[in-house]
Amino acid sequence: FLCGCGATGRLSLSIEIFCRMGVLPCPDAERVVAFMAGGDLALIKAIETFEDHPEYGARQLEELGFADGDLLIATTEGGETPFVIGATERAAELSANRPWFLYCNPDEQLIKVAERSKRVIQNRKIRKLNLAVGAMAVAGSTRMQASTVLMAAIGFAFMHMRDPEQAPAEVLQLLRHVAHCDGQFMVPFIEHEAAVYERGAFVLYESGRFGITVVTDTTERAPTFSLAPFEKQDDPAAPAAWCHFIMPEQPDARSAWKALLHRDPRTLEWPDVKHLAGAEVLACYDFSAQLTGRREISTQNAEHLLFRIGGGAGEMVWEFDGLRERLDLSGVHEFHAHLLLKMLINIHSTLVMGRLGRYLDNLMTYVKPSNNKLIDRAVRYVCLLAQRRTGKMPAYKKVTQVLFEEREKLQPGEAIVLKTLAALGLTV
Repeated sequence: FLCGCGATGRLSLSIEIFCRMGVLPCPDAERVVAFMAGGDLALIKAIETFEDHPEYGARQLEELGFADGDLLIATTEGGETPFVIGATERAAELSANRPWFLYCNPDEQLIKVAERSKRVIQNRKIRKLNLAVGAMAVAGSTRMQASTVLMAAIGFAFMHMRDPEQAPAEVLQLLRHVAHCDGQFMVPFIEHEAAVYERGAFVLYESGRFGITVVTDTTERAPTFSLAPFEKQDDPAAPAAWCHFIMPEQPDARSAWKALLHRDPRTLEWPDVKHLAGAEVLACYDFSAQLTGRREISTQNAEHLLFRIGGGAGEMVWEFDGLRERLDLSGVHEFHAHLLLKMLINIHSTLVMGRLGRYLDNLMTYVKPSNNKLIDRAVRYVCLLAQRRTGKMPAYKKVTQVLFEEREKLQPGEAIVLKTLAALGLTV
């Protein structure tokens, strides 16, 4: 079993899908079960506040049939996510096979600031793997360095489950692939996609071979930069996402979900959350061939440009509105190809958003304060920007009060951090 929340939930699902695709070796892919906070729908649509509930993590784990002898690999970039901790502690109670807990913050910091993290770190029934990577390139955006190293660690373990001593060699191999790939080819793609959004047009990302990696990046742009998420197709008032994932060879939503996941979707039919994460809701999030016509209507025939990422064996091909680049992947393991694409497309989308002013300095000023962790993050960024510009650190409590006031008035496309700074009498 693999679990996570947000970006780590998506990487957990990716590992299961890689096993089902044959990208990662696995004697029986049916015995690899991944879940994330909010169920499979959360892959493309954030389920608000779900990660704040440890009992939800334990409940999802149990309902999927976790039992004695089973192994849980739990991932949380920060090491403090309540949902993941709840699942991990329950796994330690249910199975003599001690669960793994993977995270990217130093132990001493976690023990100092989060009692729940201290509890896990000091629990001898839980195995810990600290993969601290230091500060994020864009502060708070753990979808890049942190989630990449977590995915690599788990994937390399799968690749060498029979001979673990060989796993470290995969790190050096990945470094060679990265060094060989000159990311400068992305410059025209970055400039062109940013220009598309500036003129009010839209982008549809298409990929079969790299579907889960591409949909992960396009999904994560919404919470990271406060963009409209993939729209619910039965809601005519839902704003269209700037970019959307599509599988045009699939005739309807159900077949598209199954083609992406390589299995039937798993939803949450709990009475208190089924209206957020149940099967009926999931069916309304469509990325099949039907998406094109629906978006043409909802966007009043605005321009939609296709961005394809694919290619055959030994290559990766990017194609976007006349731009084309072929990357030579001769001899590259398919899991490494996905890791390389993850890094490239994360860089690409981050720089597209940078050209559109969706972060300031290296702070996520457009962070969406939808749960306790993100509220705290937004408050700290306001405090940090205020200190940088005035030399004085404002009171955390005061900033929190103002942020909650501004959140009630926030309009689509506005940055909560900048609005709170302005309310405090500061400009940037």
